Amino acid sequence: MRRTKTMLVGDVLKEFFSRPYVAAKVAEGRLPDTWREIVGDRVADLTTSLKLENHVLTAHISSSVVRSELFYRRESLMQEINRLSGVKLVNVVLIK
Repeated sequence: MRRTKTMLVGDVLKEFFSRPYVAAKVAEGRLPDTWREIVGDRVADLTTSLKLENHVLTAHISSSVVRSELFYRRESLMQEINRLSGVKLVNVVLIK
């Protein structure tokens, strides 16, 4: 498609990153930072792995106390991740 009017580079990038697929991939790449922002530094340090597949976030936690606390906060974690990401990134949070 050929554009007849000139556009600013910032506007082109904003248009590109606002596409749903691209926005989801960018949010997925920022997931470790988002996780640290939501749960805090101490819990993020106890998180051994974060994996997102088919809108299911699996978090492996090394501390049983923290794991049980996060288990009860799964719903609020999911909502907060989606809110900070700006897209519906996570449907289910599994804490292991």
